[in-house]
This record gives sequence, structure tokens and C-alpha cells, in this order.
Amino acid sequence: MKNILFLLPILILIFLGFKKPGKEPSDFIPKGYTEFDKVFGDLNKDGLEDCVLIIKETNTANIVTNRFDEKVDRNRRGIIVLFKSEKGYQLADENYNCFSSENEDGGVYFPPELWIKIENEKLYIHYGHGRYGYWEYTFRYQNSNFELIGYDSSSNRGPITLTETSINFLTKKKLIKENLNKNAAGEDEMFKETWSNVEINNLITLSEIKDFDELEMIKF
Repeated sequence: MKNILFLLPILILIFLGFKKPGKEPSDFIPKGYTEFDKVFGDLNKDGLEDCVLIIKETNTANIVTNRFDEKVDRNRRGIIVLFKSEKGYQLADENYNCFSSENEDGGVYFPPELWIKIENEKLYIHYGHGRYGYWEYTFRYQNSNFELIGYDSSSNRGPITLTETSINFLTKKKLIKENLNKNAAGEDEMFKETWSNVEINNLITLSEIKDFDELEMIKF
């Protein structure tokens, strides 16, 4: 009977998804990975500076020779989200291999640059593609998960914006802005706006995304 009473609090913590806190963000980096990037900001509206880590696998088998006869690191990257507490940090979410390597072969293009930011209690995952535009995913912590609530992208030809897309998964609305004057930039750009409805039953969560490169937004 005493053993059962002793184990009961432990079983309750396991049932509730308790995870051991760590003092520093680096305490959460798994074996076989290294820190690639790190940002701080409040993600759960408690006024404390939470932390988001981008991690990268260190498997030497994924260091290969590319088509230019250069040694490149093709190890994939992942993300760890940590909530700050008085005792240190608590694991909020993780996805170890959802990002491709920064050294992927972009063909005739260079690979897009990945960076993250925290702003207005939201997590932004941004891919910049230089003169060709960008695409960005917006996540917010709700329903005990980081859910994808928005997507924005811009397709460019140098300084000229060709199309812009904005999806709000909360309102289930999509806006496409198409430049009708593709041969001019700045004040000469003229955009046609097209609104449509988005069909989605359940919001996509950060932890369930296997590969951001295969996350097709065109289907919405």
C-alpha cells in the first residue's frame, strides 16, 4: 500500500506529460545534435523570455561531396521550444528533423535561408530566397500545442513583386495579390486581390510536420 502511495504522484506526472526541467537551453539538445541557432522571446504570455533552439544533426555519414566537388554537411535540422520558468526551462515542443540542411542543392538557385523570430507571442519560421521572394509560417501556442495559424509568401523577380499570398487559418480566409504590371516596380505596381475560403478541419501542429519542404500550402 505504501509503495502504491509513493508511486502515485510519479504516475500522475507521467500521465500529464511531465518533462524534467533544465537550467540552460543547451540541456535539451539531444545526443548527436548541436546548436545551430537560438532566439528568445515570450511565447506563452507570462512575461518570461522563452527560448527556441534550431538544432542540427552531427552524423558524419551525411557529410558528402556535392556536384562542385566540395565537402558539404547535409545533416538535417530541427527545432526545440522551451518555456522559461523560475527553475529554468521546460520543454514545450520538439521536432528534431523537420528542416533540411542549409547546404541542400538548390539546382540553378541557391538554397533558401532559414531563420526564426518571436514577436507578439508568436513563433515565425521564415525562409528567405533573396531576389526570388520568401515564405513564412506563423505558429501560436494554443490548445497545448504550437499550431500553424498563418502563412505568407511573396514571389519576386528582383525588385518586382509578382504575387503575394496570405492565409489565415483561424478565419479560414486566403488572399492572393497578383501584380498586373509585372514590368514595373514601386509605385507602378498594380495588384489584383482575390479572396477565397480555406478548407481545413484541424490546425497543423509544429510537432507533426515531418518536412517543411513538403508542407504544401498551395492545396489550401
